[in-house]
Amino acid sequence: MGDDSFIAWKDSYSVGIPKIDEQHQELINLTQRLHQACLSGSETGKFYFKKAMHDLVSYVTFHFSAEEKLMERMGFPELPEHKKEHEGFVKKVLEDVKKFESGKSIVPHTFVRFLREWILTHIAKTDQKYSSYIANSQHKKVSEELLL
Repeated sequence: MGDDSFIAWKDSYSVGIPKIDEQHQELINLTQRLHQACLSGSETGKFYFKKAMHDLVSYVTFHFSAEEKLMERMGFPELPEHKKEHEGFVKKVLEDVKKFESGKSIVPHTFVRFLREWILTHIAKTDQKYSSYIANSQHKKVSEELLL
C-alpha cells in the first residue's frame, strides 16, 4: 500500500488465530476504502462512502459475532466486558450511518479517524487479551477447529 496508507495491518496485531487475523485484515481494508472514498469528495465519492459504510457495518456484525462465539466456547472470563465494547462501537457506527443517510452532516474524515483509532486499539489491546488466554490454555486446538 505504500506510505499513503491511512491504516495498515501489522504482524504485531495477530491474535494467533488465522481466521480472526483475516477478519481483522478485512476490517482494516474496509476502513482504508472508506478513507479513500473520503478523499474523493465528489458525488461518486459520496456513493462509495455510503457503500463502504454499509459493507463495514455488515462485516463488523459478522466479525464480532464470530469472535464472541469463540470466546464463549473457550470460556473466556472477560467476554461480558469485551461484548460491551463491541456493542458500544456498533451503536456509535449505526448512529453515524443513520445521520449520514438522513442528510445530517457527519464529517466523513472524523468518522473514519474514529474507526481507525477504535479498530487498531481494539485489535492491539483488547483482542490480545483473549489471544493470550487461548494461547495459554488447552483451548488452542479447539479454537482452530471452530474456525476452520
